[in-house]
Amino acid sequence: MATIVSYTARPRRIIQAVLLAFAVIIGVGAYALVSLGRFDELPEDLMRYGIGVTVLALVLQVVVMWRTPYADPVILPLVVLLNLLGVAMIDSVHAANEIYGLRTSAGADRQMLWAIVGVLLCVAVIVLLRDHRWLRRYTWISAVVGAILLLMPLVPGLGSARNGSRIWISIAGNSFQPAELAKIAFAIFFAGYLVSRRDTLALAGPKVLGIHLPRWSDFGPILVAWGFAMAVLVFQTDLGTSLMFFGLFVVMLYVATDRLSWLVIGAVMFLPPAVFAATQMSHVRTRITCWLDPLASENFANCGQINQGLFGLANGGLTGAGLGEGRPDVVPHAESDFIFTSFAEELGMVGAFALLLAYLLLVQRAVRAAVGISDGFGTLLAGGLGFVVALQVFVVVGGVTRVIPLTGLTLPFLAAGGSSLVCNWIIAGILVRLSDAARRPAARQVPGASAPGSAGRPSSEVPA
Repeated sequence: MATIVSYTARPRRIIQAVLLAFAVIIGVGAYALVSLGRFDELPEDLMRYGIGVTVLALVLQVVVMWRTPYADPVILPLVVLLNLLGVAMIDSVHAANEIYGLRTSAGADRQMLWAIVGVLLCVAVIVLLRDHRWLRRYTWISAVVGAILLLMPLVPGLGSARNGSRIWISIAGNSFQPAELAKIAFAIFFAGYLVSRRDTLALAGPKVLGIHLPRWSDFGPILVAWGFAMAVLVFQTDLGTSLMFFGLFVVMLYVATDRLSWLVIGAVMFLPPAVFAATQMSHVRTRITCWLDPLASENFANCGQINQGLFGLANGGLTGAGLGEGRPDVVPHAESDFIFTSFAEELGMVGAFALLLAYLLLVQRAVRAAVGISDGFGTLLAGGLGFVVALQVFVVVGGVTRVIPLTGLTLPFLAAGGSSLVCNWIIAGILVRLSDAARRPAARQVPGASAPGSAGRPSSEVPA
């Protein structure tokens, strides 16, 4: 006879509370150091800022204890830390611009307002999404919503172009980048679609150069995804967003089928459009020129942003100029596209690598959740969302350090911008729910054990 034995996992909420406290202390401390560096005095709103941030952290802690007690204890502290460091650096850039009489960038107050909205939406996701598998019911609805969001900037009178790319919409005087929300919708769609067709897509087809290619009849989905990505590239002239969505589909396809050939096919299919963009789109061609040789005399005038960013990186050295002691005002868009350069200048190589380590831990936790979830939909969704964060970090940091050409993506949780910050907080909420499903203990059958309710019933306790 067998009985169901309940295994009790350790929720580790105390660890999360301690990590959240450290994140708040570091974030508020960075905010204070920026003001000390710029003005030799503490900010007037330091007490209000500290109390507000503490309240937000407490809300997150209570909600997680209530709804997702077995969630990964590291995800939210990492997100809070990155968000608060971003607010501190945006405040540093804003203060530098005011001191040196330059254009006034978006201030820390506005970014903090968006952070509050993001936290509230993250809480809503954790509370309302009781089971991540519910999202699978909306697979095709997510596809339609994602497509509408991605194409909204093409609507006359609604979309607007910036820096050569048409990826923004304006509503009541406020700008929003719908692609940030579309990436969540498409991740849900790809996960739901691929989990129902993974067996078919995993079947081997012809063998070329030692690689088993998929069957020709299975190329339909990737051709559709490729065509949609190309539409974004041609009509919105945005190589970064096109790469993100096509890369998301190809990587999730690889995770679903475990076939390396899909990655090779994806890379080969994206190469011709990339060449087209490099040769036919002027702003993309300029970015490639600045990537290859920005300091050349004939390129220097057109590559001012990347050059100033490189000078800022060099000025930071090993340990940095100090918070509030740098000159981010000389770098265009230092609070958004080039915020990593601002961090590297004021915190040095040590601080820059610490930021990258924080992102690496966040992606690792997403992958860990993907591995631990028992259902295929959750595995694909967690892996896809983790890949989106990793790709954005690689593309942005690679662009400002000249590893790859610049693109229009933003650094998650750090860069100024409401649409990016809010949507990444939603991703954090989904990852918390997925990690709870991955770590939640399941009942197991023990052969030969007594029936439930009988005396001498065995029990054991193992960590999650």
